[in-house]
Amino acid sequence: MTEPSGDSTETPRRPVVVPAVSLVALTAVGITALLGGLNETPDAPEPLSLNVVVDQGRFSTKFIGSRVTVEKGEFDFDEDKRFVELVMDVTNKGDETAPVGLPPQKFEQAHVSDSFAGSMVKITPAFPKEAGPFVFARAKGGETRQLHPGVTTQVIVRYRLKENEQPPEKIVVDLAKYEYEPDFLSDVPRWKMVTDEVGDKFVAEIEYRVTMPVEKGDTA
Repeated sequence: MTEPSGDSTETPRRPVVVPAVSLVALTAVGITALLGGLNETPDAPEPLSLNVVVDQGRFSTKFIGSRVTVEKGEFDFDEDKRFVELVMDVTNKGDETAPVGLPPQKFEQAHVSDSFAGSMVKITPAFPKEAGPFVFARAKGGETRQLHPGVTTQVIVRYRLKENEQPPEKIVVDLAKYEYEPDFLSDVPRWKMVTDEVGDKFVAEIEYRVTMPVEKGDTA
């Protein structure tokens, strides 16, 4: 005998409709996780102004100002050179002589530095490569590229302006900090830049952000 067909006891499933907005949100979350996770970017520091003294671990730094200066040509046929200067008073708080150094060409490269100027991890606006920077410190005997322990030294960071180029209204410096910790390989303590882990990479942690209005005077 054939059993009666009857109605099925299973209720047909209805298709589930997912709003397009939800799909977009889920996709965004997935991409963000793939690129290194949520909340990987640190909060920007509070902006600081001139004459502030900041503690960078290895250095104590006072931002004096920014200005336009002119370097006269040695001979009549030599053109004058115009620069934007950043002026800082830097005290080496460590026990060893530290290099003045140079600001990094790229932010991603900054974390390997151990110099003072290397801690200036980002300068805005960015100047073209041919403009500099030219960095030196002023000492009693003239210019120097060293910062001695316990001594406050004036450090100058210069960028050359092109003919008729107007200087920026202000310069913003993002500054990193150093900590004295054992080296990963040798376990010997040394000064290392404080970093953030972003994905599978380490980048400099921006500890301070200082805004420096550019004084043009009669030289612009």
